[in-house]
Amino acid sequence: MVTTKQADAVYIHIPFCKKICHYCAFNKYFYDGQPVGRYLDGLEQEMSLYSLKQDEALDTVYIGGGTPSCLSMQELDQLMQSVHRHMRLDKQTEFTFEINPGELSLEKCQLLYDYGVNRISMGVQTFNDNLLRRIGRNHRVRHVYQSIDWLRQSGFEALSIDLIFRLPGQTLEDFNESLKKALELQLPHYSLYSLIIEQQTLFQQLMREGKLPIPNEDTDADMFELAIKQLSEHQINQYEISNFAMKGYESRHNLKYWQYQPYFGFGAGAHGFVDGVRYYNHGPVHHYLKQTQQQSKPIINQLTLNQNDQMEEYIFLALRTNRGFSLQEFESKFYYSALELFGEFFNKQVAQELMIIERETVRLTNRGLFLADTVFRELIGWLNVVK
Repeated sequence: MVTTKQADAVYIHIPFCKKICHYCAFNKYFYDGQPVGRYLDGLEQEMSLYSLKQDEALDTVYIGGGTPSCLSMQELDQLMQSVHRHMRLDKQTEFTFEINPGELSLEKCQLLYDYGVNRISMGVQTFNDNLLRRIGRNHRVRHVYQSIDWLRQSGFEALSIDLIFRLPGQTLEDFNESLKKALELQLPHYSLYSLIIEQQTLFQQLMREGKLPIPNEDTDADMFELAIKQLSEHQINQYEISNFAMKGYESRHNLKYWQYQPYFGFGAGAHGFVDGVRYYNHGPVHHYLKQTQQQSKPIINQLTLNQNDQMEEYIFLALRTNRGFSLQEFESKFYYSALELFGEFFNKQVAQELMIIERETVRLTNRGLFLADTVFRELIGWLNVVK
């Protein structure tokens, strides 16, 4: 079985939003009318059950959502106090907080900075106000610039923004303009995602009705290639399929996912991965609170991965990054040769120019990164029995 290490990463989920975006399928609820204070109490109760402050300082903490920045100053203060009461952080801890530009203030920025947050991930999506309205965002482009100013005034340097391409009605020229404006901000990190039509979203309903004019696959590919080229010209290099950074500004927290490292997950709908077990918390807030009020972990399901599952997951997560994985590291972790188990699969991908094997390292080509979903679909289930 895979060798394990102690989890030194934490994800905290805040499932509240001021507005639900038309494309979003994350576990989220309208902020108004929700028992936000009780939820934050529940989060603290859940954190207390894991005794994380008894160990060494955490390497990464990531607060996501939902939209964590929709919390009031008092609620943010409560959340940050809970984190510091139940987790050991130090100056080396990467502490990330997700924000929506339309929900920020200078006071919120300063509060986050004073509590040790040192990395911000901002959901911009596009620099076109018409497109922002079309996709259901509640911010406008002016809010992005104001938020960046406030964050920099407060002392933040590690700033990242998300952009989405292949939006309804978006042209290559429009996406190029968004890229240009994003790069003018001179940020050290950017995340770019092609729009995916998720189940149980407004966009899925519109797609079924033939009312969602999204760009075709060729335009989608052109947008992605344009992004890679433009970012690279600014020394912002792709280190994972959707993530680009200046050297030294890669997301350590997200790299833990792709490098198959363990992590704790707190909050409604959050999931974690500890000791080879994936666990999932109750999603509905009232179900989550019922468990935490009983001082029990709000876990609804646990999945112990067998060795085949772990080996396949390790490979497809590692292949999302530009460095891929080391054959020696694989054997040290699983005590099997990846070439013996997956040789036929590797050879097929190499023949299609989707994969490269060199210097004991397996990684996807640029073409393979773009067609990664196709590669991963074939990988999952490749092993039936390890003899």
